[in-house]
Amino acid sequence: MRLRNIPGSKEIIGSSRYVVQEPQKFKGRWQEKFLRTAPLHIEVGMGKGRFIMDMARLHPEINYVGIEMYDSVLLRAVQKMDQTEEDLPNLCFLRVDARELPDIFAPGEVDRIYLNFSDPWPKDRHAKRRLTSRQFLERYDRILKPEGHLEFKTDNRDLFVFSLEEAKTAGWKILADTFDLHKDEKLCQGNVMTEYEEKFSSQGNPICKMIICR
Repeated sequence: MRLRNIPGSKEIIGSSRYVVQEPQKFKGRWQEKFLRTAPLHIEVGMGKGRFIMDMARLHPEINYVGIEMYDSVLLRAVQKMDQTEEDLPNLCFLRVDARELPDIFAPGEVDRIYLNFSDPWPKDRHAKRRLTSRQFLERYDRILKPEGHLEFKTDNRDLFVFSLEEAKTAGWKILADTFDLHKDEKLCQGNVMTEYEEKFSSQGNPICKMIICR
């Protein structure tokens, strides 16, 4: 993925009160960062942050961490937070690569992981880069609580089929899955849409979703 570099983005992110600098220091101590004991949910590849900001508003009893590796994208989330009149003390952002997750969260520290409309990396030789590949699932397994689970949404049917197969191969249990979320009354209950989800569903594209656990 190639993204446009935005001059000054690194400096804005580096000085933002919403972005945790040197997050490795909080490994095993994220409850201290939030100054309270609460479930910890993370979104890997949060994009512009709409989903996780909406989740933080809806569930003030949960601590949320939004993770994004691209400065130009994270900048948009930071700007949204600056523009909102609401205080969301249960939300913070990280500018890190998802491969670093085991260095940032201790074993069993995370209750839930969200993956929303991740880059499909369509070429076979790039399969390991997909956030639902067995290589990334192994990283998630290392930080999730035994009873924790992962939720994944996409409009890319090929990526979804790949993800289901990877989860099974890696020994994860499929708790629920659908190839058309918005027509699945049970799974769609309480669904919080992302910007991409709203866009693609309005174009008539079915949204796929799976929930998996170890």
